[in-house]
Formats: sequence, C-alpha cells, structure tokens
Amino acid sequence: MKILVTGGAGYIGSHVVFEFIDRGHEVTIFDDLSLGLKENIDPRATFVKGSTLSESDLQGVFRQEFDGVVHLAAWKAAGESMTDPGKYARNNLNGTVNLIHACDQQSIKNIVFSSTAAVYGIPHYIPMDEDHPTVPINYYGETKLQIEKNLAWFSQLKGLRYAALRYFNAAGYDVQGRIKGRERNPQNLIPIVTEAAAGIRPEMEVYGNDYDTKDGTGVRDYIHVNDLAAAHARAMDHLVEQDQDVVVNLATGEGHSVLDVIYKTEEVSMRKINYRVVGRRAGDPDTVLAGSKKAFEILKWEPQHSDLETLIQSTWQVYKHE
Repeated sequence: MKILVTGGAGYIGSHVVFEFIDRGHEVTIFDDLSLGLKENIDPRATFVKGSTLSESDLQGVFRQEFDGVVHLAAWKAAGESMTDPGKYARNNLNGTVNLIHACDQQSIKNIVFSSTAAVYGIPHYIPMDEDHPTVPINYYGETKLQIEKNLAWFSQLKGLRYAALRYFNAAGYDVQGRIKGRERNPQNLIPIVTEAAAGIRPEMEVYGNDYDTKDGTGVRDYIHVNDLAAAHARAMDHLVEQDQDVVVNLATGEGHSVLDVIYKTEEVSMRKINYRVVGRRAGDPDTVLAGSKKAFEILKWEPQHSDLETLIQSTWQVYKHE
C-alpha cells in the first residue's frame, strides 16, 4: 500500500514509518519539522515538508495517490495545552479537520489516528478499558477526543474508516538501533529519567511520594514505541480488510512506579540519578493501568518489547553518549 504519515519525522512517527516500510509498504512522510528530526527519517521513505495547517501544502502532497493515512502530527504537552489552548486548537483540531477534508476530497477512506489515554481523564476503575468514561482533565486530551468524534461523524456521513489508537505512556527507542535522534522536549518519565542519568539534567523532580502505591510514587503503564508502531500497521490492515472502524487502547496492563523507573535506569546506565521529591501535581492519580484485550481480539496485537528492561535499555542506547 501507499501510505501517508503525518508527523512521520517525530518520535513516534519515525518508528511508525520504519514499521510500515519494513512490512513492504511505500511511505511518504509529511512533516513541518517543528518537532520532528531529519536524522530520524527513514531514507527509504519520500519526505515532503509541509503542515496540516496549510491547505496548499496538503493539496501538494495529495497530488500523489494514497491507500491510507496515518495521522500523528500534533502538539502533545498536556501542561502547555492548559496555558496556550489556542495553539492546540489550531494545530490539533484545525489541522486534523483540514487533513480529513483533504482525504475526503481525494476519496481516501482509511485513517489511523494517534489518540491518547488522556481522553479518559481520572481513572474511575483499573484497568481502564475502552468503555471507560471520557472526561479529559487537560485541553490536549480534549483535542484528541474531539478529533475522535469528528472521525466518527465522517465515518457516518462520508464512509471514512478510522482507527483511533489510545496510547498510554509511549517510551523506548527502536530495538534495532536505527533511530538515534532524541525526542525534543520529552514529556514522559522514562526520557526525563534518562536525561538525568546522562547528565543532561543535573537533577529531576519526583512529584509526590505519598500515593497509595507500593513505594508511594505514581504507577503508570508504559508501552514500547516499536509495539505502538506495529499496532498502527495492524490497524491499517484491519481498515482495509474489514472496512470497519475501531477504537482501542494500546497498553500492557502492567504498572511501574516512578522509583521503579529510576532504579532500573541506574542499574542499566550504571549512573547515579539525582532526584528530589516535590509536591504532587494537581490531578495526578495514584495508578493508571489499561487493558488491551480489544486490540488483541480485533487487531491480533500484543506488546513484544514493553518490559521495563527493554524500555530503558533502548532509551539508554540513544542517550548514553551525551
């Protein structure tokens, strides 16, 4: 298949591109490089610099014919979305509407969308499944939820077929070592801890040690980026073969605390990590875990690389020469 990947030079997007090409697909990357890195672009792919905010850019890239689109281009810092919501409305909402419209104009019927666990908000129960209430507590999560709703409407009205993949905490780097460029402005724990191990950060903060968990620090569900990439490919196959929308969690159902991550990173890197405990962040729950039974049943997908050792080893390989 011929696949367009928006945000294909970004952290997750670059791994998705490698996965699709490894499976024999022809991939075009569409990225404005605001967060993406040229060094992470698979040389086997076609690269087109452009933005989903520009209708002329979209018209240009859609002069080619595509069998499907994987949409990853988005701003994703939850905290920033609460202080600059306009930026997230423009890029995430307006950009996606432009893309969906362009797909409709070109009669492209298959879109795989990178959604997020942030659509759920505070856990009402653990593990969270796809029927969990969707009540985002930050505007980033709200933009992703609104995009899911837009896709559902276009499915109903225009025959678009979409897969919404609700990631939990993406982490790790390509297990084959092909992607070397470090994620810009990382938001998740594992790269932040690794930056502290590599000396990029002299110290890191641990937000709270009085949670109702085994060691008092927050517990989260981490999913390796190679496993996420494989899920995108499985989701595209599902859309093409089954002509059926799908919304699934991508997670492991296993949790690791902040201190688990710090201690395992110290073990892997053989470096001491300086951290200090500060107050909790508002809205942070004790534990966030999810089930991926639906992804296994529908997409025949399950994580292969998401054990804590592999998550941290693959990340350290990218950071250790700092």
